Amino acid sequence: MVFSSSISCLLLYILVVVSFLFSINSLETGNHQSANQTFKSEQKLYKLKKIIASRLQQINKPAIKILQSPDGDIIDCVLTHKQPAFDHPLLKGEKPMDPPESLRRHNKIENTSDHFQLWSLSGESCPEGSIPIRRITEEDMLRAYSIKGFGRKFDDPYLHEYAVVTKKNDKFYGAEGAINVWTPYIETPNEFSLAQMWLIAGSYGKDLNTIEIGWQVYPHLYGDYRTRFFIYWTGDDYKSTGCYNLICPGFVQTNKRFAIGGAINKISTYNGRQYSMTLKIFKDKNTGNWWLQVGPGSGNLVGYWPSKLFTHLKFAAEEVNFGGEIVNIKSTGSHTSTVMGSGNFPEEGFRKAAYIRNMQVIDADNNLHPLKNPEYSLTNFFCYSIVQGNTNPKWGYHIYFGGYGRGNKCP
Repeated sequence: MVFSSSISCLLLYILVVVSFLFSINSLETGNHQSANQTFKSEQKLYKLKKIIASRLQQINKPAIKILQSPDGDIIDCVLTHKQPAFDHPLLKGEKPMDPPESLRRHNKIENTSDHFQLWSLSGESCPEGSIPIRRITEEDMLRAYSIKGFGRKFDDPYLHEYAVVTKKNDKFYGAEGAINVWTPYIETPNEFSLAQMWLIAGSYGKDLNTIEIGWQVYPHLYGDYRTRFFIYWTGDDYKSTGCYNLICPGFVQTNKRFAIGGAINKISTYNGRQYSMTLKIFKDKNTGNWWLQVGPGSGNLVGYWPSKLFTHLKFAAEEVNFGGEIVNIKSTGSHTSTVMGSGNFPEEGFRKAAYIRNMQVIDADNNLHPLKNPEYSLTNFFCYSIVQGNTNPKWGYHIYFGGYGRGNKCP
């Protein structure tokens, strides 16, 4: 009986010791695995940061002067002939071209450029022979879906919704319009809202060529909710060519007064003062390049897209669009509440809804013609809308567009 009790006590003691040793070993193993995982995560982050640093070195060119914008942007003044455009294989060794002779005689600096963007409010500017480029940061890159795809649009066309007027089945050599500027509400940083003008050629889903200009709010790209002046282009239906602004080689900037991708200074207010920006794209008959102009009349030439970037737009545009676009990713399982335009439906009219006025197209001889009988196109008329305006004869052909997204009629 005493022996049996001693045996039982001994066995119990051994069991406790074994359990203790096992728990110590498990704890050490767990700590070791945790340390391994932490080490591997740090290695991955280090490699990612090296890749990002290398990419940033490609995008951000050496500055001869650095300016700080009130909104936090860093503006690098880069020598014109060393800008990102000339990294493109088709543009290697080239230098910026002069504007067409006819425009050089008449082109003047409009007040548009003096107070158009926040970065220039201090009165500082880039030296002659350089251009202002918004610096891309490591934080910008870390927000990207991929390093390779940074600066490109979503590749899923079903996420995009539009309210536009379209003119097609003809040859167009440019377009012009004054686009009303707002700061629309964005539900999630991965979505955007914009107003723009498109020139299009080629086939949708295959080899589409586009040039796009306007304003947008896109937190995922820029890291804030400010309204920004942007450009975009693609030569292969958004697959591997083109991007926003100057992130990839392509657009050649020639003007030192505009930072493409920079925040716009003057924004319209509901039932208050309205601001618009006149934008124009036209094809130079001699070189075939597509020039971008900002401002009314002779305006300010900002730069050009070389014709060699394109397959179809090398010759002419086949379609022109004006209007609004949003991205709807349905993060809550229902339609987004990201708004288009001012967030008000077009029926509310001037000072309340967004507009584009004096919409015109350009012929082969660089003559402007008022837009006539365009097609109206909506992807979701319950959420956003577009109507022809009739408020002011001086506005030429004009539209109101927009909407507030999710609501009673837009579930």
